[in-house]
Amino acid sequence: MAAKHLQKQRRRGVGRPFEKGVSGNPAGRPQGSRNRATEIAQALFDGEAEALARKCVELALDGDRAALKLCLERLVPRRPRAVALDLPAITSTADLAPAIAAIAQGVAAGGLTPYDGAELARIFDAYAHAAEFGEFERRLRRVEREIEAPIETDHAPAD
Repeated sequence: MAAKHLQKQRRRGVGRPFEKGVSGNPAGRPQGSRNRATEIAQALFDGEAEALARKCVELALDGDRAALKLCLERLVPRRPRAVALDLPAITSTADLAPAIAAIAQGVAAGGLTPYDGAELARIFDAYAHAAEFGEFERRLRRVEREIEAPIETDHAPAD
């Protein structure tokens, strides 16, 4: 009996009680159901939310940086938003400077927050790094091919 169980476990993998793609509950977890631990934590906080929020504000006002950050994040949450920005087409790294200029103009005009502008600039920075690594790889391959190629000479070897 144990050998049969071990054979099934090897086939499915450790920690997989069911065949891949087949769960023990085909209907799945009901939509909107909550984790039991979340429900327990919620029950513990019921009635204490106001006191906890007041304490957090007091700590923030006393200079606790973590409490201050928590309070500010709750007051002004950073939610992603769609941004309409006229950017030039980017087909090479040469196109990045005009794109960054468009971002700077968007921030200066107020149509784009500095935070959103920085996030877009970070995307372009990642593009530039990827392009740089790609160019390095192409050059390295070319040098390696040149080293491996037989050296041809115009004259015959001397006897």
